[in-house]
Amino acid sequence: MGSVRWAFRCGSWTPTRSEWLYAARCIQREERERIAQFVFAKDAKSAMAGRLLLRRLVCERIGVPWSEIRLERSPKGKPYLAVPEVTPDLSCSGSKPCAWSFNLSHQGDFAVLAAEQGLQVGVDVMKTTMPGSSSVSEFFRIMTRQFTEYEWSIIQSSGSERQQLATFYRHWALKESFIKAIGTGLGFNLQRVEFHLSPEPITQGRVLHQTKMHLDEEEEDWIFEETLLDADHHVAVALGPLDKAGAGPLASSVPPPTSFTLLSYSDLISLATPLTEEDPAYWDNFQKKAEAPERQQDTHAHK
Repeated sequence: MGSVRWAFRCGSWTPTRSEWLYAARCIQREERERIAQFVFAKDAKSAMAGRLLLRRLVCERIGVPWSEIRLERSPKGKPYLAVPEVTPDLSCSGSKPCAWSFNLSHQGDFAVLAAEQGLQVGVDVMKTTMPGSSSVSEFFRIMTRQFTEYEWSIIQSSGSERQQLATFYRHWALKESFIKAIGTGLGFNLQRVEFHLSPEPITQGRVLHQTKMHLDEEEEDWIFEETLLDADHHVAVALGPLDKAGAGPLASSVPPPTSFTLLSYSDLISLATPLTEEDPAYWDNFQKKAEAPERQQDTHAHK
């Protein structure tokens, strides 16, 4: 059974011309064009890092040469490996390779990837930030329907406004990780899912896995890994069974939780081979982009 947790700090990545153009050569043409359409450099960098993380995973762990990898998106936008076709063993009990599941998230200053063999996986990273145009209480009022009464009681009893926001984003990351693992879109009623947090405090450099999830008021056999990438970024990984039929308790078959490894740009491209010719105009396109919306830039400037 394999397990991968990688993170890349996009927020502090200031690519040189040669880095950006080389990265663009190492992803599929349609993905490169999609990234060029982002208004802000912050989003373009996050998307580029996400593509490189995925391709490195497929090359390093699944053993597909970089030039042969073909990633496509499901109707709901979830990336999957289309070429080469692999018929994995979903039960992980036969002679075929055990199925890999992978998921990406990028928000705040990080892009993250989680991958697991033999399990469904979803990942979400959230940065604790103050609401831009409303008070914390007004922000919570707007978001009322996203959490259960029990969850709100935990969020609003967690201390200062900053601590309440951190607990809010912790719950949000947990819910998003589950939704992404099962591949459900925006129509899912988030109040169907209720989280009961680990009694231990969440800290940087340590992975918690005691948090429990109730779906429609029944406790589910899912595992949730939680950690902090830094003081402001929560990350949650949801792990669930690929096939419930005949499955035993999940906790007994899942290896100990894995910490996130912070990768550099050199790590991202260490296995890469160019797929297209260099296009100097792609750098010109990137240079014209503002880093982020003005409110986000102001927030960073006043930290």
